[in-house]
Amino acid sequence: MVAVTGDDNSGGPGPTESTGVSGAISADDLATDQGVAADGVDDMAEGDEESAPIAEGDHDAVDAGEDAPGAPDLEQESEIAADYIEGLLDVADLDGDIDMDVDGDRPLVSVVGATLTELIGPNGEVLEALQELTRLAVHRQTGARSRIMLDVGGYRARRRQELAELGRATAEEVSRTGVPQRLEAMTPFERKVVHDAVAAAGLRSESEGEEPTRRVVVLPAEGAVMEPAGGQG
Repeated sequence: MVAVTGDDNSGGPGPTESTGVSGAISADDLATDQGVAADGVDDMAEGDEESAPIAEGDHDAVDAGEDAPGAPDLEQESEIAADYIEGLLDVADLDGDIDMDVDGDRPLVSVVGATLTELIGPNGEVLEALQELTRLAVHRQTGARSRIMLDVGGYRARRRQELAELGRATAEEVSRTGVPQRLEAMTPFERKVVHDAVAAAGLRSESEGEEPTRRVVVLPAEGAVMEPAGGQG
């Protein structure tokens, strides 16, 4: 664990050029720079759905013509990301501790603390933007795409549990009624969790629409007679 306080500046990559953060963090500040990050790393948010199995309709991140990259140095990526987040916390005058770990084949950096709601935002919007900026910081130093996952205050862990339950409950309803269900718009990370939960329940799911309104559609088992889809707006 790397302890970080608002008075500790490690000298890592300064976030001020990318984030424009001054004292407080807003969704608008980070969302603006999120567009820059996405352009710089070819929509790396879709990398959240690269882990097998890839659900039907969510192959956005897979480029069959792209050369297979070398094995990433997960420890190096974690250290770069931790330095970047440390600098951001210092600029924003926020206290927090940084944990570095590996989740499967991707690095995981978690920020924990008592006053970090500013880094999450409504429906995790600020967290998503901050993750994109962190990936861009890693990309600039390594020259390779990063699939690093950023969590703040355990938000993703809680959200993962909620979405897994949503996927299971929706699968049960679709199995019972035979009616496909469209869920609310979600991020790539959230869709991946739902796809996995639906698959574990023995049903099919796919994604439809374009970002940021892309959503999961849960389908009956193959061979079942489908009624017109219902779901959330």
